[in-house]
Formats: sequence, C-alpha cells, structure tokens
Amino acid sequence: MTLASLTPQAALPSPSTAVWQLGPVPIRAYALCIIVGIVVACWVTERRLRQRGVAPGAVLDIAVWAVPAGIIGARIYHVITSPEKYFGTGGDPMKAFAIWEGGLGIWGAVAGGAVGAWLAARQLGIPFAVVADALAPGLPLAQAIGRLGNWFNNELYGGRTSLPWGLEIHRMDPDNPGHALRDDAGQPILEPGLYHPTFAYELLWNLGVAALVLVLDRKLRLGRGRAFALYVMGYTAGRFWIELMRTDEANTILGVRLNVWTAGLVFLGALAYFVRVRGPREYLVPVGAAATPEPAVDSDVSQVDLSAREAGSRPAAPEGYRVVSEEQYRHWQETGEAPDGAAAPGSADAPSAGADAAPGSAGDGAAPAGETPQDRAGATGTRPADRDS
Repeated sequence: MTLASLTPQAALPSPSTAVWQLGPVPIRAYALCIIVGIVVACWVTERRLRQRGVAPGAVLDIAVWAVPAGIIGARIYHVITSPEKYFGTGGDPMKAFAIWEGGLGIWGAVAGGAVGAWLAARQLGIPFAVVADALAPGLPLAQAIGRLGNWFNNELYGGRTSLPWGLEIHRMDPDNPGHALRDDAGQPILEPGLYHPTFAYELLWNLGVAALVLVLDRKLRLGRGRAFALYVMGYTAGRFWIELMRTDEANTILGVRLNVWTAGLVFLGALAYFVRVRGPREYLVPVGAAATPEPAVDSDVSQVDLSAREAGSRPAAPEGYRVVSEEQYRHWQETGEAPDGAAAPGSADAPSAGADAAPGSAGDGAAPAGETPQDRAGATGTRPADRDS
C-alpha cells in the first residue's frame, strides 16, 4: 500500500466568498439561506394550516411574531452558551449584537419562535398545537436550507477524513469576514487535508426528518402537538451524533459538548410528550366574518380564486375558530353547516381557559356516562387557544 493509494480521489469544494457587495450593501450568503428557509417553512405551514381549516394568510400573521422572536432567541442562546467571546478577557460586549457575523443557536431559535407563534396564535384564536403540528415538516426544511450558509462560511465541519466526500476548507480572513485569505499569487488558501462536512450531514438528516414527519403524520393523523414532538425527536437524534463529530470550539460539560447534552435532554422531553399525549388531529371551523368554507381539494397545490382577486374582494379574518373533529370539518366543507352545538371561543358555552375541570368532566378528556367521544366532540366543539399551549 502506497501513500498515493491513501489519497482521496475526490473532494467537496467550499466557496471562498460568502459576502458580495451590491453597492454599499453587503449581501451575505448565510442571511440569504436563512431567508429562503423561512419562506419555505411559511409556504409549507400555510398549506398545512389551510388543510386544517385556518383562513388563508394566517401564516404571515404568525411569522411577523415568530421570526423576529426566533432570531432573538437564537442569538441569546448563542451568547449565553459562549459568553467568553463577548464578556471574557478581550471580549467585546457590543459584538453580542453583531448578528451578521454569525452565531445563532437552533435551540434558542425554536424556543423564541415558539413564544412568538404562541402569542400570534392567541391573537388569531388558533390553538397553538395546531400551529406547531402544521410547522413540523417545514421547520427541518428551513434548517436544511440554512445549513448551506455554513458551507459558504467554511464552518461547522468535523475532523479529518480521507472519504471521497471529504470537504476542502478555506482559511478565512479575520480582517475581512466572509472572504478567504489569499496567497501572494491571489489564490485562496486551503487548510491542509479534508474534513467531514458535518453541516451537510445535518442538512441531509433534516430532509429525512421532514419526510418522516410528513409520512407518519399522513398515516397516523397526528394531533395535539405530536407531529411537532416527532420532529423534535428526529432532529435531536441526528444532532446528537453529528455534534459529536464537530471540531469547532464549544463549551463542554464533563468533557462533552454542551449541545450534545442539550440534544439528549430535549429528545427525552419530546419522547415523553409524544408517548403521554393522545388525541385526534384538530380541525378548525372559523367563527364570524370568514365562516364560509373553502371547497375541499385533495391536491397539495393551493387553489386560488382569480375572479375574486380581480373583483378586489378579500374575505375578512375570522373572529376565532371552533375545534371540531375531522368528520365535522368535512361535513362543514361540503355543506357549509356549522357543527350543532359548537360553541364559539370566548362564548359562555366555551370552556374557560383558567377553569379547573373536575375529574370525569369535559376538561380532562373523559366523556360523561352514556356519551361517546364523537357525541362529546359535537357538543363542545371548541377549545380556547391557550389551553393547548
């Protein structure tokens, strides 16, 4: 065996530039990837919300709250878990606000985005669990697209490898962020050897998680936040082993990277929720001005009424939503008749968000004697949004 036989015959290249100037405005590949990921996640979530009865355009109202909250949460998590870069010896506290230089933690992004989505869902009268389940496959797709930004930045790679998909890494210029150092001939300088593209492993894993959620959700009709819990389990399972491969600097606990501990704990929490929580998928019937059903379609392609758009008519947002069973929702789509006895959110017949339910009452999910769960769904038909948070 010769040294040449150990040399890889192929390698994955890395970009030498991650920032382009459009006049005085810097265009950053990392930011573009995040924006595209957000757009994809919103598109998927909008489709899934409409399939569950939410009025068109609700995802934009949710994104207005969730996206900024997610970015703030992501930055806060990064700063808290890497404080020495900003508050340690030689650190610059003002750099904590320099989000364009990188440093976003997915754990903080999900937590912050969840808070923003919860606030928006309360305002719209949509149960938070419905929003979370609708988002479940879109979020890993957004994360997969966002990981391309790490490729442009030549970051988040693993140890040395001789595998054919080993990654070339440029030595980046600290005085000119987003650009590789260059030699006297003007050529970008590469780090010696090839490295595991751990960002690409996570990208592919996230695509698999999105497919898993879509398939199992369609087969099992997951509801009450269980589709989102499935996403969390899938993502953290992959992040656990991928994080162990990374070689970038990170704080550790007992010699193990902090994010490995986080992934393990979050996985266990999501698993406990997925196993413990039960219940059918929730469907919503709008209450108020927008209580006209859209025609039921089996196609995944959104149907747009061009004549209504040309006439300038736009349906008003509903005052709230009733939570109904799938059978009741399909009946409403076909006939336009609201389920009998369904109480509008906030009405005297609706359950109180802060009321304590007695055992065996409607509040703890048990049907009264002689009444089937289907009868009870038709009798109550609603659950305030803050009960699902």
